[in-house]
Amino acid sequence: MCRHSCMATLFASLLLAACGSPRPRERTPSGAPSPGVADNRGETVGSQEEVDTTSPADVSHGEAVIGGPWEADSAPRPAGLAPAEHSRLRRIRLEIKHATITIAPEVRYAAWTFGGSVPGPALHVRQGDTVDFTLLNHGNIPHSMDFHAAEIAPSKYYRNLMPGDSLHYRFVARVPGAFMYHCGTAPVALHIANGMYGALVVDPAKPLPPAREFFFVQSEFYLNPKPSADGTRSLDWEKLLSLAPDHVVFNGRADQYASHPIDVKPNELLRLYVVNAGPNRISSFHVVGGIFERVYGGGPDAGVGVGVQTVNIPVGGGSVFQLRLREPGDYPFVTHAFADATKGAVGVFRATAPGEKPAALSPPMAH
Repeated sequence: MCRHSCMATLFASLLLAACGSPRPRERTPSGAPSPGVADNRGETVGSQEEVDTTSPADVSHGEAVIGGPWEADSAPRPAGLAPAEHSRLRRIRLEIKHATITIAPEVRYAAWTFGGSVPGPALHVRQGDTVDFTLLNHGNIPHSMDFHAAEIAPSKYYRNLMPGDSLHYRFVARVPGAFMYHCGTAPVALHIANGMYGALVVDPAKPLPPAREFFFVQSEFYLNPKPSADGTRSLDWEKLLSLAPDHVVFNGRADQYASHPIDVKPNELLRLYVVNAGPNRISSFHVVGGIFERVYGGGPDAGVGVGVQTVNIPVGGGSVFQLRLREPGDYPFVTHAFADATKGAVGVFRATAPGEKPAALSPPMAH
């Protein structure tokens, strides 16, 4: 009896091995079923599921629908960089304000700001200019200012400014490049995550070739799960310490330059000043469909490389990118750390030939 039972068990095992054991079907991250595996004739086998033909975005690597979901009348923050003034003495005055800002569709945030916006104003000077700086604190807690472009003693100038007070100091912008400025009051991560940062661009003494110039500050928002009584959100400290942002953005808003693409011309020289304010995530900056002709951190003679596809910008760092978009079309720009791109660090350059009308925007995606 045992002999017959053992032989039956062995036969069943051999039959299963010959036919192949069934395996559970894998699913894609979006929840759609795996389409199966192609056999050696190019035919798909191993799946009885329906094929999902829903496109998640208009452009490959776009990570956001072009033309939505921002409201049509919700203008994006202008990303164009204004030219530096000719005066060699630059007087800059910033006011610290606690203000409510919009960081994503229907998401309002109780921010700490320089000048009422996040990021603060984009500042533009020339190498060798003297910056005459005044800071006023209209907030209700101490704040300060740290300029990465300044070579001065923090113990003398980056001191905490009490509510209602002001401070004043000068520095010479000796080194060209794209620099971060931010509040340096402890805990610094708290002040940066709440919106106290911006970009200061220093042009090299030798003028650069004419180009369309833009600035982008990448940053993160960590949202408390419970909004306040007025519907605004605030910082979740534990999320910040866990490096788990809800939104990663360019210039303070998620997806704003995908909803409102930035118009440029094919083969036009573009110069992008990109600063990573963090406070935690590296920016792996990339323009889909483009290759950077030159990337540099300081002046163009201190180049990171020529013919570069993607560049890591550390937290607190900045880089300058030059490129041309070779033909008409839409060109997404992202951080190539795509978990962060899907959280809002994405935009689009729309290259339109002279005399050609910009393409119609896609309808907003319903939430």
